[in-house]
Amino acid sequence: MVSAVKSSAPLGLHGIPIEIECDLNKGLPGITIVGLGAKAVDEAKERVKSALLNSGLQLPRKRITINLSPADIPKDGSSYDVAIALAVLRASEQITADLSDAAFIGELALDGRIQSVTGILVHVQSAVSQGLKRIFVPAENARQASLVSGITIIPLNDLRELYMYLSGTIKLPKLKPVNLEAHQHLTQVDLADISGQEVAKRAIEIAAAGHHNVLMTGPPGTGKTMLASAIPGILPPLSREEIIDVTNLHSLHGRQRSDIVSTRPFRSPHHTASQIALIGGGHQAVPGEISLAHTGVLFMDELPEYPRSVTEALRQPLEDRVVEIARANRRVRYPADFMLVATQNPCPCGFYGDERRECVCTPHQINQYQKRLSGPLLDRIDMVVQVDRIDGQSLLHGTGRESSRDVQARVIKARAIAVARNPGGQANAKLHARAVKKLLPVGSEAAELLEQAVDRLDLSPRAAMRSVRVARTIADLDSADHIEAKHLSEALQYRLREHVLV
Repeated sequence: MVSAVKSSAPLGLHGIPIEIECDLNKGLPGITIVGLGAKAVDEAKERVKSALLNSGLQLPRKRITINLSPADIPKDGSSYDVAIALAVLRASEQITADLSDAAFIGELALDGRIQSVTGILVHVQSAVSQGLKRIFVPAENARQASLVSGITIIPLNDLRELYMYLSGTIKLPKLKPVNLEAHQHLTQVDLADISGQEVAKRAIEIAAAGHHNVLMTGPPGTGKTMLASAIPGILPPLSREEIIDVTNLHSLHGRQRSDIVSTRPFRSPHHTASQIALIGGGHQAVPGEISLAHTGVLFMDELPEYPRSVTEALRQPLEDRVVEIARANRRVRYPADFMLVATQNPCPCGFYGDERRECVCTPHQINQYQKRLSGPLLDRIDMVVQVDRIDGQSLLHGTGRESSRDVQARVIKARAIAVARNPGGQANAKLHARAVKKLLPVGSEAAELLEQAVDRLDLSPRAAMRSVRVARTIADLDSADHIEAKHLSEALQYRLREHVLV
């Protein structure tokens, strides 16, 4: 007898329907798995054997052939274990229930427990796209799975429980709707804790309102890292769609299998991180740091210290806000819509241009250090901000003028203006050049100022358009209909700093 059970295979953020077929025939007892499975799939036969026997179920003493169809798609991971076990039970007529409307996902432990898998949202979304009514998932993955609507989520603890449920002996509880609001909380640094640095605070407010990339430069210990850590706290809360996307990416990476990611990500990879760790890849083409920072902040402290190959790899994702990972047997596409927040010292010792401490670097060392960041990469950074040291009086007794919640309220208001105006509700930084010219009207004085800036500062077309986007964000914070000269003037100051420092 031949049986078939539905499952799915993740390919990036999409799932491919997989049918697990089982055939029982005469011959030496054993299990053979075909269908282009990797090592983890081939090892499933040992897990399935032990799980069936330790769950009090029968392992047919026949030649068992398992086929993962379609056979030309590579399959990896342990998420097919439960479906394989059920295919064996159906082929041996230990289960006769109709499973045509259901999909099964889960890894089997040797004692029959059903363990969590990565990328559960991909599997659930695949089941929905197939028109299935039910999906059986590990209990640990159930909370994440319940984010997807339009399908019944049935959590499982062990194989014996699943057998009894399909036999009609027991009933399994239904999942309660997820309360996402209960997870909206701020854990980042509050701006009220940062003394002084009003210019830098203004800059990160603009960056947060328009989703702009920002580079903070200044001597060591002036608060650049603390300012960067405060940015997630002033960004707007995640929408439900964004929560699903972020949770999906973190689940695919294996970092988050049970809970829901409901706050803006803040990723801070060390400067020794490899290109694959940052961009994504590896044998299974998992998301990298830039995708794990999707909708949030990618913080790169001391940007010039990262290898040149790593920083140059950021150029395409910064422009397209997606990353494609190509491997010999697969090609996946992940979103990478992050805010790049970076810091740098002005020189190797950190005190070039400092009024209080003397720089000990030679001109050659300073020149080589500043050349570590290429022109094309700097062109993709919207704002360069000088963060100077503060005096002792302000350090000991000063406090921030506003809290993160106060600034966040203005950021949310400015984002709402941009969402209502821009196509697809995009933030200003995401607009293409054609949309910038069409949707962001520039006043006559501002247009004249921009023309002069392009000529005198030798701005590239990309840099000029980025300055217009920043100016539009400043105008949104002022609730202005047009980009005025004062808005563009402030935006150009962040390009001027780049020309002074680099």
